Amino acid sequence: METVNKRSSGPELADVFRNCQQDYLSRHRLTADQHKAFRAIVTCRTSIQGSHRLICEDCDHVKTCYNSCRNRHCPKCQYVRQLLWVERLKSRLLPVRYFHVVFTVPQVLRPLFYLNQKKCYDLLFASSAEAVRKTGSNPSFLGVQTGNLSVLHTWGQSLSYHPHIHMLIPAGGVDQDGMEWVYSHRKFFVPVKALSPVFRGLLFSGLEKHLNNGELTLPDRERELYEDRKALRKLLYEKNWHVYIKKTFRGAGQVVSYLGRYTHRVAISNSRIQEVDKTSVKFRYKDYRTNRIGLMELSTTEFIRRFLQHILPTGFYKIRYYGILSPATGSRIDCFALLKSQKKESQYLGYSTYGLLVGILGEEMFRCPCCRKGRMVYVVPSIHQNSS
Repeated sequence: METVNKRSSGPELADVFRNCQQDYLSRHRLTADQHKAFRAIVTCRTSIQGSHRLICEDCDHVKTCYNSCRNRHCPKCQYVRQLLWVERLKSRLLPVRYFHVVFTVPQVLRPLFYLNQKKCYDLLFASSAEAVRKTGSNPSFLGVQTGNLSVLHTWGQSLSYHPHIHMLIPAGGVDQDGMEWVYSHRKFFVPVKALSPVFRGLLFSGLEKHLNNGELTLPDRERELYEDRKALRKLLYEKNWHVYIKKTFRGAGQVVSYLGRYTHRVAISNSRIQEVDKTSVKFRYKDYRTNRIGLMELSTTEFIRRFLQHILPTGFYKIRYYGILSPATGSRIDCFALLKSQKKESQYLGYSTYGLLVGILGEEMFRCPCCRKGRMVYVVPSIHQNSS
């Protein structure tokens, strides 16, 4: 019999999946990645995932905890991972302002992207980063070597399929000789109207290459369109593509705070799910047209279908670094030295996993529920326990 960790909050994504697990899996064909994520979310922090024990240092009270699934699409397994990633990132962030730029994919391309996720997402990363590199190095603008941190999101607030790149770009860069840091004093170092067509041209060129080589699976409804390259180009070039700046951060501290709640998001968090029953799910969403919070209700089947659209291919990196922010380039150009600053070491360097959790979550999270004085510590399994 499956046993679940006791929860102290409301309905969760796992509850939605459990309510119609057998029926949904029997009626719908899932990819291997989707099936793996589905099972992980359902079994997260249950006896199926195994368990570990904590014991109080003072009163010897023992508590059994069920293990997390550690799947990156599980909303319960991202918090600590997110905090650790942000802590490591602190040593890499330059002490300058940052721009937040978003690159979106036109709606007509979304079916093609969904059928060819790895190739198309790779192309989206590469095209957006190259657009920033080319425009940043243009002498007509800033004329510097720049870089960026890119994060892939594939969803909208209603869980619709909407692949886009969130990019953080330092406000400036290194001159072409690699000897001086050049600051950007404008709202952005290149006009967005100039960046958008460069991005569009690079992405279309990459898609055309993949199509010519027969490397992409074509959507049945748009097959004729993708086979006619001139018609496809005309359609994609009729309108301007959406590249826009969302926010400017004044320094690395603001960036870290922002990244801490943004980069490791999944399609929907448990906090947004309001009501769950056998047939439907109600969840909060933000309508960006009115800037108001609303409540949306979907059938359980439709809710799961939408969520599963955002399961990434196994091994796919959704966070990437380019230019002066990438480790390879950073080893050749010491931007910290040019900025007369020093890298900061992580405060958790050398800690054990348990020590990291205590440092991140705080001592109170490990306070004994029995005596309320002692600290609960991890019990290392004995060889006998492992063998049994």
